[in-house]
Amino acid sequence: MIIKVLKNILKVLLILLIIVTIGTAAINIYIIKVTEKFIVAPDTALEFGPDAIMVLGAGVNPNRTPSVMLADRLLQGIELYDMGVSDRILMSGDNSTDHYDEVTVMKNYAIAQGVPSAHIFKDHAGFNTYNSMFRAEAIFEVEKLVIVTQQYHLYRSLYIADKLGIEAVGVASNPQQYGGQSSRDIREVLARVKDFFMVIFKPDPTFLGNKIPITGDGDAFYD
Repeated sequence: MIIKVLKNILKVLLILLIIVTIGTAAINIYIIKVTEKFIVAPDTALEFGPDAIMVLGAGVNPNRTPSVMLADRLLQGIELYDMGVSDRILMSGDNSTDHYDEVTVMKNYAIAQGVPSAHIFKDHAGFNTYNSMFRAEAIFEVEKLVIVTQQYHLYRSLYIADKLGIEAVGVASNPQQYGGQSSRDIREVLARVKDFFMVIFKPDPTFLGNKIPITGDGDAFYD
């Protein structure tokens, strides 16, 4: 009797595993297919005429310099700025503690590359991609956006932006191979599933706050 019950439980678990696996694969394929046409070359981004260029945050080093992945994102964003794609850059990343501040590192890096400080906006509460996109529209009043990150991350970023009412294209910033990419790819598979459901229910991000129009002065809101 016990053996029969255990077999039935295993069958149910196996069926659930199959359903979850198929569902995860289907969601990932769907997100990639509906967004891949919006990953464009810099020249196409120039024609798009966005309100801002968003550079999504990534890890920073203990000496307050960008990690290799983040530096590549920043260089691509700065290239788009220099091309005239937009005269506003929105740095969105994690500043969850006084000791970890992606966006200030990002802004300082761009300033060192010649971007005027007033043209750079910092979103300190871009703790994840969903938060970054939600706040771009709700706080910074962005309607059209060029998103800069590595290609594997662009599919989800573009999908979230679209579902939150932002017209967006993405420019990939992956000029090289990165260590640990297999682990990031696995996490991204799961993150796409999570955000597929997030944009259905549209919960508020971790923090909202006062409006910071992207058309204003980036230095007027932060020191």
